[in-house]
Amino acid sequence: QVQLVESGGGSVQAGGSLRLSCAASGYSFSRNCMGWFRQAPGKEREWVAAVYTGDDLTYYADSVKGRFTISRDGAKTTVYLQMNSLKAEDTAMYYCATDRIYERGWVRGRCRGADDYTDWGQGTQVTVSS
Repeated sequence: QVQLVESGGGSVQAGGSLRLSCAASGYSFSRNCMGWFRQAPGKEREWVAAVYTGDDLTYYADSVKGRFTISRDGAKTTVYLQMNSLKAEDTAMYYCATDRIYERGWVRGRCRGADDYTDWGQGTQVTVSS
């Protein structure tokens, strides 16, 4: 059973930084998508960033490109989201997710499609004050 546990959320002032972590267990990731999504109150869930574990290719939403960085640790079991130059509009619950179906999410949409993800973490809150 896949488990994804996020941590690292908190409150920060605009311009500050946070690093989110997602510890994954229960599955051996080879050619899968691992992504971060966020959802603010009253808004739809938004894809933020993803890494394709087959080649460690990374993808970013335009709204975070140049400010956020997704990466994995050496053991390939933890995914990070380094968030710099945070803005008030980054305030949301952030979720880690993975698509356990071999290559599916990457082939279909370069890991951008929420419907391709099979497992989700419980979320971690990020609040940015202006």
